[in-house]
Amino acid sequence: MKHLIPFLKRPPVVPVIRLHGSIGIGRSSLSDAALAAVIEKAFKMKPAAVALSVNSPGGSPVQSSLIAARIRRLAEEKGVKVHAFVEDVAASGGYWLACAGDEIWVDDSSIVGSIGVIFASFGFPELMARQGVERRVVAAGKSKSLADPFLPQKPEDIERLRALQAPIHEAFIAHVKARRGARLADADLFNADVWVGQKAVELGLVDGVAHLVPKMKALYGEKVRLVPLGQKRGFLSRFGLSLAQDLMLSVEDKALWARYGL
Repeated sequence: MKHLIPFLKRPPVVPVIRLHGSIGIGRSSLSDAALAAVIEKAFKMKPAAVALSVNSPGGSPVQSSLIAARIRRLAEEKGVKVHAFVEDVAASGGYWLACAGDEIWVDDSSIVGSIGVIFASFGFPELMARQGVERRVVAAGKSKSLADPFLPQKPEDIERLRALQAPIHEAFIAHVKARRGARLADADLFNADVWVGQKAVELGLVDGVAHLVPKMKALYGEKVRLVPLGQKRGFLSRFGLSLAQDLMLSVEDKALWARYGL
């Protein structure tokens, strides 16, 4: 109640934005639309700083870019410092989000990096042939059936996909360089490798090993008030109810986490 009494000195406030999960447009995924109100609220609280709690294996590069850009835009408008704290993993799009922080802190066992772009799918042409199923496709435009999982993979499809990936990878690299600057070691950091804890510190991908609560108390005082904020789950999601589409998204989500042993 003390913070409601105007003549008493209020403790510094640090909102903690929870960025946990894969990044995309599913109901349970992190997206700019779902997080917009949360991020706006954090910067309206006249905070001493904003903390990001990041635990993400990645996902959509566009949503990663939009979320990070919103955080940076508000941080610069309000003149507020942003600290990112990585839990299990900040890989691919998860690291893109972490780079929205002015400083990035990790646990000794946190996995960081994967600065790359991936396209993954399945192919079923042999299964189709064994089952006597004929694939019939009529398309206007030679690239309309790009990477069709029911047809054999074609060299021109691979070339086309790599051409699509290149500018996304370049944008990711530019974002990391812009945010980390001279802190980055002179090493090949952009080939989608991942690093753990202290090694990521040595490479300049993060700033140090620290946990959120003690670090915020060390920087802003023992009385700092940490206010957790996160996107709300839908009514159906709270009870484990979802559509068939969400089942597929769940499988993809588990596959993303599994790449890092989680």
